[in-house]
Amino acid sequence: MRKIYTAVFGILLLLFTSYGYSQSEAPVKTIPSLDVPRYMGTWYEVAKFPNWFQRKCVANTKAEYSIQPDGNLKVLNSCKTASGEVTDAEGVAKQIGAKDSPKLLVRFAPAWLSFLPMVWGDYWVIDLDPQYQVAAVSDPKREYLWVLSRTPQLNQKTYEELLQRLKAQQFDVRKLELTTQTGN
Repeated sequence: MRKIYTAVFGILLLLFTSYGYSQSEAPVKTIPSLDVPRYMGTWYEVAKFPNWFQRKCVANTKAEYSIQPDGNLKVLNSCKTASGEVTDAEGVAKQIGAKDSPKLLVRFAPAWLSFLPMVWGDYWVIDLDPQYQVAAVSDPKREYLWVLSRTPQLNQKTYEELLQRLKAQQFDVRKLELTTQTGN
């Protein structure tokens, strides 16, 4: 009889654990559509989830997007390092799906490696104000998160409202690291 209780308890525990996991892992929602030409230009990083590929960046992180003749997007990321140098990384992004899809793939690896799926990263626009002045970008696994603004500084009220929307999408906003912008 004890084995039956143990088995039933184990099954119930597994079911509740699975249910809790599925509840906490609701899919990341993107914005309904993205007007790519309006999105082009300079975006300043306001905050981010720390990541290995930006570990040298200490200030003035920004991204510049431009449409290329082939329809892909040129991405030029730059930041200031602790030694005071400005470092940059040039990449390419392509939209996935329809012309107004908010889902993109981005690659910073050399073009000759573009056939490898692992050199492409998800770039999903998950929040964007109607004026295209403040955005949040992530991936489907919530591993990465960037808060971006058209200006180096973001109004605190606007930032707090965005944080609430990110929390509603189950992002742990406590992990966000504010980015220093000292005048690019």
